Amino acid sequence: MEFEWTIFLDIGVISFALLAGTFIRTRVKFFQKYLIPNNLTAGFILLPYYNWVAPSLGFDTLNLENIVFHFLNLSFISMILRVSPRRAKKKNPDVMATAVTLTTQYALQCFLGTGLVLLLIFTVMPDLFPGFGLFPTLGYSLGPGQAFAIGKGWEHMGFPGLSDVGLTFGALGFVWACFGGIFLVNYGLRKGWLERSKYDKINEEQVRSGVQKRKGEPRTSTVSDITTPEAIDPLSFNLALVLGTYLLTYLLLKVITWALGFVGPLGMELAVNLWGIMFIFSALTAMLVKALMGAMKIEYVVDNDRLTRISGFSVDYMVAAAVGAISISILSDYWIPILILGVVCGVMSTVTHIWLSSRIFSDNAFYRSVLCYGAITGTLPTGLALLRIIDPNFETPASRDYMYASGIVFLLVIPILLTANAPAKGALEGSLHNTWLVFALYTFYLILCFGLYLFLSGNRRFKDPSNIWLRRMDTELL
Repeated sequence: MEFEWTIFLDIGVISFALLAGTFIRTRVKFFQKYLIPNNLTAGFILLPYYNWVAPSLGFDTLNLENIVFHFLNLSFISMILRVSPRRAKKKNPDVMATAVTLTTQYALQCFLGTGLVLLLIFTVMPDLFPGFGLFPTLGYSLGPGQAFAIGKGWEHMGFPGLSDVGLTFGALGFVWACFGGIFLVNYGLRKGWLERSKYDKINEEQVRSGVQKRKGEPRTSTVSDITTPEAIDPLSFNLALVLGTYLLTYLLLKVITWALGFVGPLGMELAVNLWGIMFIFSALTAMLVKALMGAMKIEYVVDNDRLTRISGFSVDYMVAAAVGAISISILSDYWIPILILGVVCGVMSTVTHIWLSSRIFSDNAFYRSVLCYGAITGTLPTGLALLRIIDPNFETPASRDYMYASGIVFLLVIPILLTANAPAKGALEGSLHNTWLVFALYTFYLILCFGLYLFLSGNRRFKDPSNIWLRRMDTELL
């Protein structure tokens, strides 16, 4: 009898890479000193394997891409389903601040990318594809999967080689996220951007090495059972809650896709893009499920500890698979615009993000900054991996608020999604008119985000402008 093994073989390979990454961190001081997450180490171990070894054995990266897609959605659901302690209701400006921070970087990357492409077209590269300027946003903020998919769509419109360009920008995004993010975390620790108690905790030997002490010595984590194992294992119950919510998300998107089919080609084009950002709908569905459980007064059965572990498991495998799935391909025809756009957009996103984050967030600014930085350069999985360096159990509201903010971001960037193909359609007609229109749209977004920043940052908006990070002590940590 024949069974399907391929996805389990890939999961096994990822597992060995994670074990190897864990072993390396326990033995090599460099990885301990710079707090390099094991899942990132595992990803870079997988990178050469899936680029040069696996193809010769008849394996590709399709399963890795599926793991990244599905585990990203599961991590959103498991984080949203966690039940927060009841508190007096109050406004939370940091949800909106997170949404504005993310939207600002979307708009900045689109604006810079398109502006640089127009400059290249009018100077040294008149035949450059005008939609090229969207790749920094696709590869950095949305990830290699979305960049590959849209690039493939442009190939079908008559512009060859762009799917590989998308993967290349995805790879550059991970470089910025991994190395820039780890530098940001370590630089922030040295400069005291994190409260001292957290810094001392990180400097504990077992945190640096990444492995708990031997049996019989004090350990740092405990898990309580809410459901009884005789009836159903607590992990099984919470995993069933997460996977059941995921099924509802799938059904919701199927209904939306069916409804958009009545709109015509534009509706179907939007439907395809919606499946690429299914993590947002996963978060929205999880919010509805949690609200329903609260209305039925059964939210007490939710086990926050195990949901955190499910989220951590999803992030570990997702990050390792995402880095391992990157296709290393040097595109000789495009290396100049890739280098220019990749470096300029990466530097500007890094500098502006750090400066704005320290002023727009009302609390836990460094945690939020680290998470958002990873998300706007190497996608959310890398952001969560970076956040876990300083917040291993997701105890701060940074990750939870990000999930809520993602729904707002989705609504804000719908015009960007709808106009993604406009430059390509204009290029088919030999015109840059559509490219100038989307450039004007990105300019409007930057003006709008600046206005929202002025409103949300209060008296911090221009305080101590010469310092990239506004030094202040967070008073609310949970």
